[in-house]
Amino acid sequence: MNNHLVTDTVTLTGRSLRHVLRSPDTIVTTAVTPVVMLLLFVYVFGSAIETGQDGGYVNYLLPGILLITVASGVAYTSYRLFLDQQSGIFERFQSMPIARSATLWGHVLTSLVANLLSLVLVVLVALAMGFRSGAGVLAWLGVAGVLVLFTLALTWLAVIAGLAARSADGAGGFAYPLLFLPFLSSAFVPTAGMPGPVRAFAEHQPVTPVVDTLRNLYAEQPLGHDGWLAAAWCIGLLTASYGLAMTVYRRKLA
Repeated sequence: MNNHLVTDTVTLTGRSLRHVLRSPDTIVTTAVTPVVMLLLFVYVFGSAIETGQDGGYVNYLLPGILLITVASGVAYTSYRLFLDQQSGIFERFQSMPIARSATLWGHVLTSLVANLLSLVLVVLVALAMGFRSGAGVLAWLGVAGVLVLFTLALTWLAVIAGLAARSADGAGGFAYPLLFLPFLSSAFVPTAGMPGPVRAFAEHQPVTPVVDTLRNLYAEQPLGHDGWLAAAWCIGLLTASYGLAMTVYRRKLA
């Protein structure tokens, strides 16, 4: 990023953040569904699910719930971007001496901040439900790093959806498959007990290594190959979604 792009991005991020802060219910709403799922699975299904790990089911479940929180949150980014596009704000910005990609970066960084706040809310609820971790500072920094990468990757996917959508419902609807993916992973139950084809899919999709990496980090367990797989999936998705988003954006402005 050059200085011009950085300055413009900071300005437009501030604009987007003000919209979010004026309606903090967005952050709360983003956290409501994951919190309800956390309560439901821990207190209703938790006693019937054998994970083979110490710490209680809430410790096992939390990583998947955190990813669902992110998937819920990025849908709002897509929706807000669609509204900006419909209002003609892109055309107005284009007539001003503003770096073109700063508009997108403003939405992306706003998504990152809003999602991190929602994640903090979910973790606080998990702590009240009995979640405990003896992980050190470096391990928690690792957890934060993985969540930031995952959020950025999904947010740039949301940018593509927001730019390509033809309706507000379509802009937010892209997130439904993302919300479904954790259910076909190791997020809720170990993959070992799944039927063959389901297990094969669960073990070779991006959510499973990300969930396992988060779980191992705060349980102070070795990451093994899951850490490298999680990083590869996140960086790969981020790179691909960023490149495609910028391509779609340039075509929109052409």
